[in-house]
Amino acid sequence: MNLSKNDVWKEPTPEQPPPAERAPGRRRSRTLSRKAIARELRQAKAAEADPEIETAIAELDAMRPRVRAECANGPRPCPFISCKHHLYLDINPSTGSIKLNFPDKELWDLPETCALDVADRGGVTLEEVGTLLNLTRERIRQLETHGLLKLRATADGEPLPPSPDAG
Repeated sequence: MNLSKNDVWKEPTPEQPPPAERAPGRRRSRTLSRKAIARELRQAKAAEADPEIETAIAELDAMRPRVRAECANGPRPCPFISCKHHLYLDINPSTGSIKLNFPDKELWDLPETCALDVADRGGVTLEEVGTLLNLTRERIRQLETHGLLKLRATADGEPLPPSPDAG
């Protein structure tokens, strides 16, 4: 029996999503590179800017809280995803890439959107933190251990241990 490459692998059709999208459970985070973001911005600038969108952005920026006291009783889910305490996305300062923690969910589908709200609530298990950050319990444990090592090294005046992501 002779099989060609086309007989073995077939592109998913629009009616049939790829296997990763069909699988139930938690989806992996999605990272957008700085290069891809810049390309999309150039394309958006090439198209005409919508004045309604510009006005809405200006209004939201004026409403954005600047300190915790201003946002503690603010609207939830928090609409300000550019805040460093927001759980919807993370920005890597060294590469400028954006990681969407929940690529398959909308902002209003998240049970929690602010890390400071979770911290104010107090005692959270590794499992709960993993659910909030879309990470496994083991990865949360690794980050916790690394953070504790950094605190001990800082308190003892020793050089900081290397980051677990360096590698």
